[in-house]
Amino acid sequence: MSILRKLASQTAVYGLSSVLGRMLNYLLVPLYTSVFLPAEYGIVTELYAYVAFLNILYIYGLETAYFRYSSNKTGSDYFNLAFTSILVTSLLFSGLIWVLSERIADLLQYPDKAHYIQWLAAILAIDAIVAIPFARLRQDGKAKRFALFKLSNIGVNILLNLFFILWCPMILEQNPESFVKSIFDPQLGVGYVFLSNLIANGLYLICFIPDWMKLKLSFNATEWKRMIKYAWPVLIIGFAGVINEMLSRAILKYRLPEGFYEGFTNLEILGIFGACYKLSVFMTLAVQAFRYAFEPFFFAQSKENNSPQVFSQIMTWFVLFTAFSWLVLSVFMPYYAPIFLRQESYLLALNAVPWLLGGGLFLGVFYNLSLWYKLTDKTLYGAYISAIGALATFILNWLLIPLIGYMGSAVATFTSYLLMVIVSYVWGAKHYPVPYQVVKVIGYISLAGLGILVNELTQQSVVKAVLVVLIFLTLCIILERKSLQKIKAK
Repeated sequence: MSILRKLASQTAVYGLSSVLGRMLNYLLVPLYTSVFLPAEYGIVTELYAYVAFLNILYIYGLETAYFRYSSNKTGSDYFNLAFTSILVTSLLFSGLIWVLSERIADLLQYPDKAHYIQWLAAILAIDAIVAIPFARLRQDGKAKRFALFKLSNIGVNILLNLFFILWCPMILEQNPESFVKSIFDPQLGVGYVFLSNLIANGLYLICFIPDWMKLKLSFNATEWKRMIKYAWPVLIIGFAGVINEMLSRAILKYRLPEGFYEGFTNLEILGIFGACYKLSVFMTLAVQAFRYAFEPFFFAQSKENNSPQVFSQIMTWFVLFTAFSWLVLSVFMPYYAPIFLRQESYLLALNAVPWLLGGGLFLGVFYNLSLWYKLTDKTLYGAYISAIGALATFILNWLLIPLIGYMGSAVATFTSYLLMVIVSYVWGAKHYPVPYQVVKVIGYISLAGLGILVNELTQQSVVKAVLVVLIFLTLCIILERKSLQKIKAK
């Protein structure tokens, strides 16, 4: 159990930084939904959807390849090689986007917004450049330093958003001739969301100054090809993952029939759906925190004789926690959602959130299962699985959006991740058998889903929501009493 406690400890630190950081960052959502109209927030939603796709391209799987090969005595060589490769390609990619920024803005139907594209190009470059240094912090178990850097970035971003979007207009209203006049342009509007992000990302470059001093730019063609051979399927996996998560927000505006939602334009619906999608961030945080700790963990743990049993126990506890989170977040959503989404129009898409949360749960299960193809160097299988999920996402979004609107996107997310879980489990059982407690795992997910369904089909009540959660907890404690006793004994 000491191994599980170590993983839990690492996950807790990553989780605290992720949850605290995202919670602080999430406080911007009430600000955005108070100041910006849905159509304006739709611009932020769409452009950051494209950024998510490009983030994967900029890193092209080298982060995972670094974990795979850096555990030996030449780990520093792999760090320098991976960093050098990403540095060069990031500057090339962002330089190209910068040069084509006006054409890209016109193509996206945002004329005169080329500066948004340029700022995002710089954000993408910085994110990619610091990816390998952050990976080394995880590899070395320096979770606290990792958390400090992440929280500092988020803190600066929040302060800049508040300064530009809230405080500057207030100061100018009280004193039109204030010094703020020289640094603030009211016409920039949502552009300050991107500008704040860029300035905050610049802080990363300062945080890693000690690492830059020790860095040796180098390139070894043989080792680079070896890493790329391992990494390119991970790139496909990453692209497929982003398609599953972001495709709906990239095509909703174009695939939704005009006038589908009476009184709302397609861009407004995109902004509303994007804001409600933010409510699924709580599940994403739990999965992300676990992934940060689990990825370097399973590479190290795989050398132990009892690793399959350990991986099985981790899966069970992970599903229990995320199923509980799915239930709680869904049944209490009507009470906390209005706190974050300040205008009533933004609450229109709340019925999609439980489906999105469920999709996040299955994504976490897929990350658990992914150890089989990473440990056996069969990352190509991971690419196949992710491509299957991405294809399902595209087909379902294409077919369902014209029929049921944004709900089609939510159902597509849920279904595609579930499909990926099923395929990965079946293939993984053949190549790297792990004795997963399948009945328990399915039982916890089904029990949470049943609780959500009962809550949705009956009259809304806080007492009923609490009762549903207590029933779930009671049944879980009964089923896990032996495991809990073992933990206490340790």
